[in-house]
Amino acid sequence: MSSSPTRSALSAKTGGADDFIVQLALSKGLLTEQQIAHARSIAATHDDLTVPARRLFDVLVDAALIDAQRVAALLAEEFGMPLAPDLAALRVPGDVLGLVPRELAAHYHLLPFAHDGRTLRVAVADPLDSDGIDSLGHMLKLTIEPHVAAAADIAAAIDRFYGKDAGSIDELLNNLSAAGNGGPAATTTASSAGDISDTEADAPVVKLVHTIILEAIQRRASDIHLEPLEKRFRVRYRIDGVLLEVENPPKRLQLAMISRLKIMANISIAEKRIPQDGRIQIVMNGRQLDLRVSSLPTAHGESIVMRILDKEGLQLGLPELGFFSDDQQTLERLIALPDGIVLVTGPTGSGKTTTLYSCLHVINKPDRKIITVEDPVEYQLNGINQVPVRAEVGLTFAAALRAMLRQAPNIVMIGEIRDLETAEIAINASLTGHMVFSTLHTNDAPSAVTRLIDIGVKPFLVSTALRATMAQRLVRKICAKCRQPYTPEPHELRALELNASQIATANFSRGAGCAACNGTGFRGRLSIVEIFSVNEELQRMIYDHAGSAKLREKARALGMRTMREDGARKVIAGLTTFEEVVSITVGDAS
Repeated sequence: MSSSPTRSALSAKTGGADDFIVQLALSKGLLTEQQIAHARSIAATHDDLTVPARRLFDVLVDAALIDAQRVAALLAEEFGMPLAPDLAALRVPGDVLGLVPRELAAHYHLLPFAHDGRTLRVAVADPLDSDGIDSLGHMLKLTIEPHVAAAADIAAAIDRFYGKDAGSIDELLNNLSAAGNGGPAATTTASSAGDISDTEADAPVVKLVHTIILEAIQRRASDIHLEPLEKRFRVRYRIDGVLLEVENPPKRLQLAMISRLKIMANISIAEKRIPQDGRIQIVMNGRQLDLRVSSLPTAHGESIVMRILDKEGLQLGLPELGFFSDDQQTLERLIALPDGIVLVTGPTGSGKTTTLYSCLHVINKPDRKIITVEDPVEYQLNGINQVPVRAEVGLTFAAALRAMLRQAPNIVMIGEIRDLETAEIAINASLTGHMVFSTLHTNDAPSAVTRLIDIGVKPFLVSTALRATMAQRLVRKICAKCRQPYTPEPHELRALELNASQIATANFSRGAGCAACNGTGFRGRLSIVEIFSVNEELQRMIYDHAGSAKLREKARALGMRTMREDGARKVIAGLTTFEEVVSITVGDAS
């Protein structure tokens, strides 16, 4: 060990680590002084020699003067660390890849490859990069066990498992550092709102903002979150309902980026004390996309959330949303009724609006007049009259509904029933020959009845007007490209109360993780639902002020399937996993 260079040399970033490796290889006889001198002469010919030691090692590898795998084995021996398995032949489970987002893996130059509950094993190129290892362990609340591998092998494995489409933000950040131009004045050079094509004349901040939006769209994100924290400016994408942190821009760019987005959304950049809402319309690959922008003042600056609305998603039929044929037939029968109210319930983000729009798409015929009132209008649909709520000028849900009924519609959709006035007008509309669709925030389908009564609607009106309520949640769908058979644990079978015949015919599956699903094993989402259809017996119970528990018990006796039971069917069909269903549903009281 005395002939080896000191380990402290490796702690110096950039050039120091590679210089240590070169000197260690020299001391072990893997290199000669002449080879190093030759590599230095090649490296010196580069115009931009900002990190000569790193380039020196690259030159040695490129010139086949040193073998990267032998160096990795040497480092593992030097620091008493295990050597990583052959990454080219390795298969990493999707749940392991899902622990570390691609951005973090690329940022820290590591690859997770095994997880045993408390310890995560990762391949690293720099054994003394304690900052990356400690940061990852702190974030995941796991013990990180580093295994040494060649840097090129790790980079190739990251591209193989995670895909190759996530490096552009890193490149832009490098350009920003080189340009030295990141102040608020950069936003004055922004192109018109909605134009997200980059040109050489665009300011670096503008390019960075546009790239964040484009990457989110390419990665199928539903939301972009830009969150000012005390010492950093965090950017996260919500993909398939799960928030994933991406490369954070420098804190110094926070004001410039927020100003750029507010200009694009046509909201005031001078007003920073109150929440504001705006909209960005863009065209990407011939698709028109809307970004609903919300700004919220926080302790460390304005938080921006952009919801990405893709109108093409509304062309989905009910099967694509996750409805099995029996539930699809029930819902199609309900939405074809000439009058009454059909409610879709669930928390924010459970897909209620998408389901309602898909229903409207099914029944949107030339002989029917359809009017919607929404706050705001999320999607613009052909052939449908859509009214945005504008409370500042008195156009509330209730006022819009009254005016809509004078337009003689066949079908009315209300974005949400929030108060007694809106509920009463909706019920009166349903009793005068209109079909009304709307949403409520309740945990299950029968609770919608008690919710309407709680806000002041008379029980006899609810029993007369209500045709059905449908509760729904969204679960992640197993990636079709890396789906593989799965043998469930006994506790998983017990959680969904599956019987022997269901287990015998089941197609239990799990995603292994691949480039198409970004290593998560999931791609897309589907609905699990429970449909509470109101018949004469349930009408009498509603009229008699029956509680939601009794209504639920009677509906179950009449054949209503709960969300957990519907989720179990989709687990059996190999569409989703046990964990997804159990995590968002509650067991039946029985």
